[in-house]
Amino acid sequence: MKALAPALFLDRDGVVNREIGYLSKPEQVEFLPGIFELCRGAQAAGYKLIIITNQSGIARELYSESEFHALMLWMTAQFAHEQIRLDGYYFCPHHPEHGIGRYRTDCPDRKPQPGMLLKAAQEHRIDIEQSILIGDRCSDLEAGAAAGVQKLVLLTGTELAGCGREVKHIAVSTLHEVTNLLTEPGLSM
Repeated sequence: MKALAPALFLDRDGVVNREIGYLSKPEQVEFLPGIFELCRGAQAAGYKLIIITNQSGIARELYSESEFHALMLWMTAQFAHEQIRLDGYYFCPHHPEHGIGRYRTDCPDRKPQPGMLLKAAQEHRIDIEQSILIGDRCSDLEAGAAAGVQKLVLLTGTELAGCGREVKHIAVSTLHEVTNLLTEPGLSM
């Protein structure tokens, strides 16, 4: 049986790519500076790379699940072109208030709930306690904490008020600052 490996959990919009609101087409994607370097370093250090993303644009019928998957396949190919293998992506297409039809539900996968992380941990044999989560919203960090992730990183800029002390985390202004987390096993946050 294969040993558990840590993961680098990445929120998509606001961490992997610039947040524009309801991203649905490749021509809208602008990868954040440092994302490819960070992922190459994490991959070299033995981390699995997992994207976790709320997609209320699907719930609101602004784009379909098939359009979302097509975009993710395109993004996966862009990472592969950079010699990076994404191990998986998980998404929640639901919203408890703004969802239409079957998408209007309070789903355990929707961050701040930990469902996506727990599924990824089980399906990819991830050591959740040794993993790192990078998000741009407090709900990302709350999901990570609820799943048992010990290293939580807030990429500042989206969450203007910050996340306070409810969830223990560090705040960074660029992805370049996160690289040190990969090489500091005893880092306390």
